[in-house]
Amino acid sequence: MADELQGHSDSVEAERISAIKVFLIFLRLGCTSFGGPVAHLGYFRDEFVGRRKWLKDRAYADLVALCQFLPGPASSQVGIGLGLSKAGLPGALAAWLGFTMPSALILIAFGYGVVAYEGTAHQGILHGLKVVAVAVVAQAVWGMAKNMCPDAKRATMAVLAAAAVLAAPTPLVQVGVIIVGGLAGLALLKADTSAEYEPLGINVSRPLAITSLALFFTALIGLPILVSIYPSHILALVESFYSSGSLVFGGGHVVLPLLQAEVVPTGWVSNDAFLAGYGAAQAVPGPLFTFAAYLGSVLEPVPNGLLGGLLCLVAIFVPSFLLVIGALPFWDSLRRVKAMQTALLGINAAVAGLLLAALYNPVWTNAIIGPADFALAIGSFTLLVFWKVPAWLVVILTALGGWLIAALPSILM
Repeated sequence: MADELQGHSDSVEAERISAIKVFLIFLRLGCTSFGGPVAHLGYFRDEFVGRRKWLKDRAYADLVALCQFLPGPASSQVGIGLGLSKAGLPGALAAWLGFTMPSALILIAFGYGVVAYEGTAHQGILHGLKVVAVAVVAQAVWGMAKNMCPDAKRATMAVLAAAAVLAAPTPLVQVGVIIVGGLAGLALLKADTSAEYEPLGINVSRPLAITSLALFFTALIGLPILVSIYPSHILALVESFYSSGSLVFGGGHVVLPLLQAEVVPTGWVSNDAFLAGYGAAQAVPGPLFTFAAYLGSVLEPVPNGLLGGLLCLVAIFVPSFLLVIGALPFWDSLRRVKAMQTALLGINAAVAGLLLAALYNPVWTNAIIGPADFALAIGSFTLLVFWKVPAWLVVILTALGGWLIAALPSILM
């Protein structure tokens, strides 16, 4: 068994690529991944499971399951984990930079006052980007359901998980659903232990992982103490954004109101400026956590502008790096245990259910408001699933479709 696992490890090692290539791949995704955290997981699955074959559905679902447990932005953490598996620590940094940089720079520019034209055609393009998220998430649910829910028991688990999350859409319920899915897997399912183990390719030593987790908790506990002893505006900023990135469960949408409570009452950002940036953050590709870059750029007093934006951006994402680097090596080992393999069958079914719930709310409810939207979403789904059109091209075509739908009444008049 040890020889077999070593063989898989050597195979994964041989498939490693340069951090520069990782950066370029994630840069393209960072420029085209509209639709929010759940849609990002769909883009990642299409790119790394479907097209590049970096890992199989089972390993990808296991990675997503871990990142659903961890606080912070799940899609960014999955990206960091993918970069870590292919190019080590430089790859993790490259994946984060590529995926995060486009939206961060756009929002910092917005903070300097670059406001897009708010006409009907512009609104149509933004709505088209919401519609394409429906197709992307539907494709992810379609693909994961075929692999993760191939029988009646797991399909039922997924549906029940979706129903539970829709009935009580809170981060605590999401985590609880995953835990219940694991327990149901242990009780009702049987893992095929003869199936080939699918390694994540994580090449991080245990001492480094433990150090990373120790740094996470040291900063989480120590920064508030440091701010109380040495009052400093910059230290207070770092502590505020680090804590927000450390304690939020449920992804990017949840962190927005949390940040409002941090920066508006303190007078760092006016409520009007916050709400303007809130709207802009919904319209850019990439992770919603880059909203921190916008807030840093409009802060009062200094630092603000580019320096303030980068400071707040790094502070909110550092916890994700420390948690992923600290947790993934132990998670990869735990996945080899027979009982955990059985539990993961139920966990993966629950994750498919979470995606199914997200397909309805918030993705469908925010995008499909009429027959034309439904037709546009179905067309995008057909292009993605059956014609295998690249996701970035489908994004462009659907955005143009949204513009056409919005502009058609004025054209016909």
